[in-house]
Amino acid sequence: MDLLTILAAVAVVAAWYRWGARPRHGAGASAAARARQLRTPLVRLADLLGIDTRAGRQARNWDAGAVGEERAAARLEPLARQGWTLRYDRALPPGEGPANVDALAIAPNGGVFVLDPKLWSSRYPVTVRVGRVWHGDREVTRRITSARAEAAAVGRALGVPVTAIVAIEGAPLIGPHGRSASELEFQGVRIVPADVLPAVLREAARIPGQRRAADLVATADRVLPPYTRR
Repeated sequence: MDLLTILAAVAVVAAWYRWGARPRHGAGASAAARARQLRTPLVRLADLLGIDTRAGRQARNWDAGAVGEERAAARLEPLARQGWTLRYDRALPPGEGPANVDALAIAPNGGVFVLDPKLWSSRYPVTVRVGRVWHGDREVTRRITSARAEAAAVGRALGVPVTAIVAIEGAPLIGPHGRSASELEFQGVRIVPADVLPAVLREAARIPGQRRAADLVATADRVLPPYTRR
């Protein structure tokens, strides 16, 4: 590749980086922002030249996370028309750690749910074995239990019990004896296929919450601000 071509590629990457640095808010915002941070001009140039880098691989993983969250938001949109309140990419209160809540759903009757969408390869199943969670041969336990910690933090902030649900897009769920499963459970976290998430929420919300939905929404908006604006 001659010098002129390289300089042209650098100019394209620089413009791409400036465009990609625009702020985003809502579903997938934090994951997309992390991907943009990893894609420095040099990383973008390497991608353009077909050079594999660790930062490039990490950025692609974060991009996949953002896509999973955006798809989950699209699936949940009908709930909003049925009186549910949906909030995306919310910061936890001070002292609860740096994590963000990907999605918060509050049912009309006051049920509260922390949702953690995942977009994982369909080539490998999700299983619970020997007290751990696996995606194929890769252990992903912490990626599941993080939803439990976030739900506990939200529960403390709102003063009500909160259910943690991980919604898996792509990867099938396999239960005991190698059979297909409609749901898995791990240490209080429900693991469900992403395409049934709205139905799971509707069913779970049949049990009334402990506070009025309007009060919970007002509190959530006050104590769980948008993460990307923090």
